[in-house]
Amino acid sequence: MSKKTLIFGYLVLLFFLHQDSWLKNDGTLVMGFLPATLAYHMAFVVAATLGWLLVVKFAWPDGLESEPASENSGEEAADS
Repeated sequence: MSKKTLIFGYLVLLFFLHQDSWLKNDGTLVMGFLPATLAYHMAFVVAATLGWLLVVKFAWPDGLESEPASENSGEEAADS
């Protein structure tokens, strides 16, 4: 299985985990002051950040960072 497939699966998993309906009415406090839903979403943000880091590192297409070569660069220099 390729890295791109695994990363795509991870992002699909995050899509489904984002719907946290099981914590909707949970009044539990994490660390004594943080509502469970907020703590879950904070952890979700960290997981999503990790997912995008993996995308950039392993699945980003090559060549997107460089500027395309201009076809008119020779003509512009001659006009000046």
